[in-house]
Amino acid sequence: MLEFLTYPFIIRALVVGILVSLCSALLGVFLVLKHFSMIGDGLSHVGFGALAMAAAANVTPLQVSIPIVLVSAVFLLKINENSKIKGDAAIAMVSSSALAVGMIINSIFKVNIDINNYMFGSILVLKNSDVVLSIILFLTVIVLFVFLYDKIFAVTFDSDFAKATGINTVRYNLLLALVTAFTIVVGMRLMGTLLISSLLIFPALTSMRLFGVFKNVTICSAIISVIFFIIGIFLSFVYSFPTGAAIVVVNLLGFILFYIIGKLKSRL
Repeated sequence: MLEFLTYPFIIRALVVGILVSLCSALLGVFLVLKHFSMIGDGLSHVGFGALAMAAAANVTPLQVSIPIVLVSAVFLLKINENSKIKGDAAIAMVSSSALAVGMIINSIFKVNIDINNYMFGSILVLKNSDVVLSIILFLTVIVLFVFLYDKIFAVTFDSDFAKATGINTVRYNLLLALVTAFTIVVGMRLMGTLLISSLLIFPALTSMRLFGVFKNVTICSAIISVIFFIIGIFLSFVYSFPTGAAIVVVNLLGFILFYIIGKLKSRL
């Protein structure tokens, strides 16, 4: 176990992963309750297309992926609010298109990238810049929760009532979408573009198996997200599993465990 903590790339992965897991868990509770949790999946596919574009242009991936994913988040939100194409349909359209564009770019330009690492994540690809971005992301989410918690809470549970009380629901939905997009960008190199959305969805759904109070769900989500991440990355290191896949499987097993405990609790 001590050997596990002696490698610099492991330390980077732990710092990035723990901070991203915390942010994803906190944001995921709101997204699941708003029935918009699949935005993470859609944006992660957009991220893959952006990474392929960056590789083809031979520029730093983050320089391309951050603006493209942020713009895509705004686009998805606007489609959902102002179009006949709603929620899951809009996300499916954008995500499949972005994934297809990424594969076409990779095929045309013969980009020398490891598709497996992009899709399923790797603890070896993280750099110091990823650590810096994860810290910025964490501070942003904490500030968001400390100063705007009541307004985001109101927008999440009853958007119409929040609007009637004078809250600019469009602004807060946009803010939530942008922070989610930033979380996706920071975490997808570690988790993989196909699996990063699991960090948004699993902790919230798992916590809801045991708790019905919003505060308890949020706290539990944050705790189990970090624990499951650490277990997953340890298994990834020991058995050479793809990082994202190992973390998702641990989250799946955790969900099953909490589901069983919840069923047993309801019968007592």
